[in-house]
Amino acid sequence: MESNETVLAKTELSKARRTPARSRFKEIRKRVLGDRHLYLMLVPFVLWYLIFLYKPMYGLQIAFKEYSLFKGISGSPWVGLDNFREFFSGPYFFRNLKNTVLISLYGLLFAFPIPIALALLFNEAKNMLFRKFVQTFTYLPHFISSVVVAGIVTNILAPNNGLVNILLDRIGLDKVYFLTIPEYFRTIYISTFDVWKEAGFNSIIYIAALSGVNPTLYEAAVIDGANRWKQTWHVTLPAIMPTIAVMLILKVGQMMDVSFENIILMYQPATYETSDIISTYVYRAGLLEGRYGLATAVGLFNAAVSLVLVYMANRFSKKRTDSGLW
Repeated sequence: MESNETVLAKTELSKARRTPARSRFKEIRKRVLGDRHLYLMLVPFVLWYLIFLYKPMYGLQIAFKEYSLFKGISGSPWVGLDNFREFFSGPYFFRNLKNTVLISLYGLLFAFPIPIALALLFNEAKNMLFRKFVQTFTYLPHFISSVVVAGIVTNILAPNNGLVNILLDRIGLDKVYFLTIPEYFRTIYISTFDVWKEAGFNSIIYIAALSGVNPTLYEAAVIDGANRWKQTWHVTLPAIMPTIAVMLILKVGQMMDVSFENIILMYQPATYETSDIISTYVYRAGLLEGRYGLATAVGLFNAAVSLVLVYMANRFSKKRTDSGLW
């Protein structure tokens, strides 16, 4: 004999199955009309994604064609994987790939932890006036144009009247034109754009995460005898670890997408050995040489690798921290 609860549940289930499609449509329509203002606010963002992100995907077929401006996408002949073979077998493939990965890896190792450290230091500062001053001072470089930043670095490192070389000359050392030495390029680039320009602004998201930490956790840690360092290690860092994990996944996903604008502003033929990356190769092949098929193939390869990296980073994060993008 079935219990009354089981019979009642089966009855409700059978009623739900017999519910006509029209009733369900009315229910959905009622919900949409009730939240119509939210859906209206969503429309511009959906249109933006459709127009600027999804519609251009139609042009990815250029990677498999010998594209001609006069014939257009549909009229250009198919060449299969010839553009990819040309890129993979070209003389600059391994150099560009190595430089792209190394610049991103160095940025991940040396620049990624700095915003976290800044946020922790700001969180510990007790003098609010000093804290606001330092925060503003570290945020400002983000709002300076990359062209201006590159100009400042170029002037500071100028071989004759640059500040660094003037100081080297004063202490009896030889002047050095740093921007023409390949070994110095990665250090200059990362310390300029990834650290000085962006570290302060990137710390904002971690400061926001710190503001959501429950104060009672610190009170419990104090009762247990934890000092400020142990409170940071055992309370603060675990509390913001989901935010760190998400930002790390996004950073790993951008490893193949080094900002070519910043690279172009600072590199020169003398430093191609360590500064020429995949994005700058796409710029030269596509815009300067007019080889649109090759440039699209390289960009598609870049995007595919980035997708794999995001997936692997998200999977690793889910296993280690139970946090991820999906």
